[in-house]
Amino acid sequence: MSEINNPCMTCGACCAYFRVSFYWAESEEAGGVVPQSLTEQVTPFLSCMKGTNSKSPRCVALEGEVGQSVSCSVYLNRPTPCREFDQSGLNGVANTACDRARARYGLPPLDVDLPMIDVGAFTPELAEVHQAD
Repeated sequence: MSEINNPCMTCGACCAYFRVSFYWAESEEAGGVVPQSLTEQVTPFLSCMKGTNSKSPRCVALEGEVGQSVSCSVYLNRPTPCREFDQSGLNGVANTACDRARARYGLPPLDVDLPMIDVGAFTPELAEVHQAD
């Protein structure tokens, strides 16, 4: 998905709604890539991005205004939770966590574009294959 069509570039709600916790070894100090100066220790095994461990979280790496224009200052070195957090609607799959974060900032949920099914390709033989699974 290009940056032009990526709704995350005008959102950023997830970065200012959730605590971004990850295994401590993802930080630079332990040989990982997440900048140590942008993390804080949560438990002996968990770190989080600074700014996200509060009642009003906002990741210190988030630049810009939520709902307008945003970017991540450590995008290439972001932790696993950020890498794995998909926008709602990506590949036809809703992400209720994305929807909740967007709602907190008055943003509507993203459309879920469900893939089109070619009913002409659905044959009795194909139905038998699916029933066998």
